[in-house]
Amino acid sequence: MSNSNLLELLSKKRLLQLAGPQSYSRGEAYFENGRVTGLHIEDNFIRAQVAGTKTYRTKLWIKENSLEWSCTCPLFESDEVFCKHLVAISLAAQESSSHTTEYTGSKSKARPLTSSDVEQYLLKQDKKTLVAILMEQARSDDGLYDNLRMKAAISGNQSAVATLKHTIREAVGWDGFVDYRSAREYTRGLYNVIASISEYLEHGNAAEVIDLTEYFLKQLEVQMNYIDDSDGFMSDILIELQEIHYRACKIAKPDPGKLAKKLFNWELNSDWEIFYGSIENYSDILGEKGKQVYRDLAEKEWNKIPSIGHEKEHVNVIERGNRFRITKMMEALARQSGDVEQLVAIKAKDLSLPYFYLEIAEIYKEAGEKDKALEWAEQGMKKFPKHGDTRLCEFLADEYQRRKHFDDAIKLIWQIFTEHQDLENYKLLKKHAARGGKKIWKQWREKALDHIRKEIKKRKAQEKKNRWLWNAADHSILVRIYLWEKNTDQAWQEAQQGGCSEELWFKLAKLREKEFPEDALSVYQTFVDPTINQKNNQAYREAIDILKKIKQLFIRLNRPTEWENFLETIKAAHKPKRNLMKLLNKEFNATATKN
Repeated sequence: MSNSNLLELLSKKRLLQLAGPQSYSRGEAYFENGRVTGLHIEDNFIRAQVAGTKTYRTKLWIKENSLEWSCTCPLFESDEVFCKHLVAISLAAQESSSHTTEYTGSKSKARPLTSSDVEQYLLKQDKKTLVAILMEQARSDDGLYDNLRMKAAISGNQSAVATLKHTIREAVGWDGFVDYRSAREYTRGLYNVIASISEYLEHGNAAEVIDLTEYFLKQLEVQMNYIDDSDGFMSDILIELQEIHYRACKIAKPDPGKLAKKLFNWELNSDWEIFYGSIENYSDILGEKGKQVYRDLAEKEWNKIPSIGHEKEHVNVIERGNRFRITKMMEALARQSGDVEQLVAIKAKDLSLPYFYLEIAEIYKEAGEKDKALEWAEQGMKKFPKHGDTRLCEFLADEYQRRKHFDDAIKLIWQIFTEHQDLENYKLLKKHAARGGKKIWKQWREKALDHIRKEIKKRKAQEKKNRWLWNAADHSILVRIYLWEKNTDQAWQEAQQGGCSEELWFKLAKLREKEFPEDALSVYQTFVDPTINQKNNQAYREAIDILKKIKQLFIRLNRPTEWENFLETIKAAHKPKRNLMKLLNKEFNATATKN
């Protein structure tokens, strides 16, 4: 595809679609203020730099007849949007095309040199000249210099490990906290070092790579406390390093006992799950000798851990963390042995929560020992009669159902429902009651709905006595249930009678728009003022969306005058809110003539 076709894809209309009015306007200002430099256009490719908070590198190109783009700004790197910098270079490219024939792909001698021309020039130079050019660039480009330094080290220099460790320290070190916006740039530098270590391994330096990856991981363990890793980049970095470590160990075959000890200590004490599950992951490398060393160390540590029961539900965070790690390590050993009783014994050392009883019950069930599974589930319910775990109750109810003990099962599920009345527990009640047939479910359904109404009535009475109660006793739960049962009319009736959450009002309004537009209109009108009164731009945009729905309904009901009056009422009531007024005028004045 020719350059002219690429420029055709960058028309004002297309740029507005890609960037949106706000980014287009800002990009246009950047272009007009001369912030675009180093514009380079050839065939199906455009690149330039744009001066913003920093200088950003931007590119546009054609791939498989589609427009592609990239920018080094934070907005693009987080969401890959068509940013203002891309708008700026698009406009610069268009201007260049309209003022000169240099960028149209013509054969004019005036055209600028392309990358192919530069490549041909370099191919004609001798080695000494090329080295001089490269070194001159490296002196002003830290990334290029680091890359060349690592390649020099990897190529056989005696100081390879020392050089790579130095590079690791420089890459890991950061001036201050690595915030969210900087995390991508930070991890990009780490990946460059990882690539060099991986290349070093390919050159046959497995033993050295074991040392380098461990050194890298130790540096990162300290630095992890000073990084905003919301996107999980660092987790991927840690995994990548551990994978290289495993590959290096597989090649170098270090002493199994020493490796087992190292892996054990790291796994036990790491706050970042480094070498988590090592007895399973490194099993083929450790062999029987290494696994025995690991097992001896684990059992020694395990014997220091006291048993705790339901009477000690609260364990401090540090103790719980240590218990968790050594417990998982012992569980991994038990799974390798295939001994179910050994695995249960490990789990049974901590019975401070009902969920732990459930885990044991599930182990026995999976092993085909259903009687023991039932026994542990019942034991858990007895130990925690008032504050049981819903998952444990449901497990036990399923076991009762399997044994045709319907009454025992439904009693447990009713307990769950009455303790926490919500749609999910209502569904759970139906699942179990319906096993007794439609008639049985009908009886339990009526009982459940009656119980909900009594609880609502009770909360309303409490609200009258105590005005500080924050949870309004509305009919939201009933609305949700009837909507789930696809009884929209009854759901609407419950909302009218006792009120419901804002989310449900909007859901009901949308469902009633087609057959009952007046109902939907009344809901939308009710929420305009409260939404606007949140007094922020996001709320104003939400109010505009509601007003659009109101307008559509008024037009559909052939009542345009009422819409105009309603809009004027809103404008008059909120006239001091200038941002809102701009949005109202932009949205509705612009479209007034269309209807």
